[in-house]
Amino acid sequence: MPTLFRLLAILAVAGAVAAAAMTALATLVTPTPREITTTIRLPPDSKAPTGAGHAR
Repeated sequence: MPTLFRLLAILAVAGAVAAAAMTALATLVTPTPREITTTIRLPPDSKAPTGAGHAR
């Protein structure tokens, strides 16, 4: 029984540290917005989708 209690205590402490780290990251770090541009190339033999809701 003491081994089970020790395991549960270690897991609880590890969970508390992880929760504290996530809370600190969520409140202290401010992301910088930036524009992202990505080019998507289709193979020449494929057809581009014509609209939403069309089955293939």
